[in-house]
Amino acid sequence: MKLLLIDGHYYVYRSYFAILHLSNTRGDPTNAIYGFTKTLRLMLKHLQPDLGAVMWDQGLPQRRTELQPAYKVTRKEMPDRMLPQLDYIQKLTPILGFQNIAVPDTEADDMMGCYALQAAARGMEVILATNDKDLYQLVNPLVKIYSTAKADLAAPKDTFALLGEAEVTAKWDVPPGRIGDVLAIAGDSVDNIPGAGLGRKSAAKLISEFGSLDALYDNLEKVKTPRTREKLEAARERVRQNRKMVELDCHLPLPVPIDDLRITPDYPQLIDALEKCEFKSLLQEVRDDAARTGTQVQSELSL
Repeated sequence: MKLLLIDGHYYVYRSYFAILHLSNTRGDPTNAIYGFTKTLRLMLKHLQPDLGAVMWDQGLPQRRTELQPAYKVTRKEMPDRMLPQLDYIQKLTPILGFQNIAVPDTEADDMMGCYALQAAARGMEVILATNDKDLYQLVNPLVKIYSTAKADLAAPKDTFALLGEAEVTAKWDVPPGRIGDVLAIAGDSVDNIPGAGLGRKSAAKLISEFGSLDALYDNLEKVKTPRTREKLEAARERVRQNRKMVELDCHLPLPVPIDDLRITPDYPQLIDALEKCEFKSLLQEVRDDAARTGTQVQSELSL
């Protein structure tokens, strides 16, 4: 069995900014809807998963905001033209065959971690479709990251890669289990988590040399560069706090059992939804898929 877990807000934002000017004849913006639908269908083609869910942020965990009240306060508001599309996408997701999963005061990466570890413990292959740095910590022989970032610009348009332990270690210069130590030192400007004044490469070099964050601070006098040693000492408490911030909450109860996540597209409703958006080429692709499955299509959905 293969489980695909998708970081919903990441792919909505990515889709929105990839195609800025797209709307139907009524003037409704449709760029994010188009990109999100194309992306999920491409994942199905690439990965052929049996089970799947789209995870959504629904507030911030109290644990993190108590540790650092300024956590994520620098995030910009969602663009006005994205808001109605997000609502439409969340209605569209189950029609595409995926469960929507959102838990109050919980971030998507934590819930993805819960599902990933429980599924992997059952021997399932798990694919995480995300760009969230924290989730790279979970990579192991059964958990991989889905990536469409092209190292080779001449590669085909729909090229993808599955990043396993070797690829993640090469990308981060430390094994997946030590990425949290690197982030604790380097911080994360996107989430407004201040670091120790050292970049990711420098942090990874230190963790590789000493083995872990704890070992680094237990042997701080052995850090060769005085300025680096001073920065680490000055930021000692902040770095310890950061380590707790980037640790995923992977012991939360699952709101939907893993076995209930079987992917089942509803072609009649999907075709009706895409007709309202006026996606001609995409609509034809879906009609062709429906015909291949022998689905009888009668459009009656009203979103």
